Amino acid sequence: MQIRERFDKKLNELRNDILNMESMVENELQVALKALDTLDTELARQVSGLDKAVNASRYAIEADCLELIATQQPTASDLRAIITVMNMTVDLERMGDQTKGVAKVIPHIKKYPTDLHLPELKAMGDTVLAMLRQTVVAYTTNNIELARSIIKQDNDVDELYASLFPQIMAHMASNNEVEKVEATYEVLRVARELERFGDLVANIADRLIYLATGNLHEGKKQKV
Repeated sequence: MQIRERFDKKLNELRNDILNMESMVENELQVALKALDTLDTELARQVSGLDKAVNASRYAIEADCLELIATQQPTASDLRAIITVMNMTVDLERMGDQTKGVAKVIPHIKKYPTDLHLPELKAMGDTVLAMLRQTVVAYTTNNIELARSIIKQDNDVDELYASLFPQIMAHMASNNEVEKVEATYEVLRVARELERFGDLVANIADRLIYLATGNLHEGKKQKV
């Protein structure tokens, strides 16, 4: 096998690894959202184990990227592809952290249930999950317009959060039971975790635009 063929094979393996990591994060989010919807604490506990696997995947992929850079002679476009993968692992790992944050508050919300009806919260979860799935399509098909659409969808998530925030604060202010106030605050934490998740998905979309065009932060959504 020629040097270029070996290098392309390694690059393809990296692409498959990052897609597998995206699938792991998607599954972690699905489990957390289902646990939130049903207030299933046993399901919520599973998220921690799923997140550990995501973390391990990040470091394994990063090690492969560094080895590929050190042992091969990547061209500028090859190097951009490798760096993009490395950056994506960071965002995906952080998405797992946000998802774990959602799962952590579920036992408290179940213990002191709130009477708040917040369709915006479910909409936020559904939207960020759809955005994550779209990044897989954008990555595998090199679809720049889809990547740009993902970044725009994050604005929708931000608007949902902005709508939800005053409702939660008003509910906290009108409630005299400490436990219920605390539980309502945990709902706000869930919303914040999902809003942050959306930011991170938008980061990946921006990185995909960079991969295709070489224009860094075109979407102006990069957050750390």
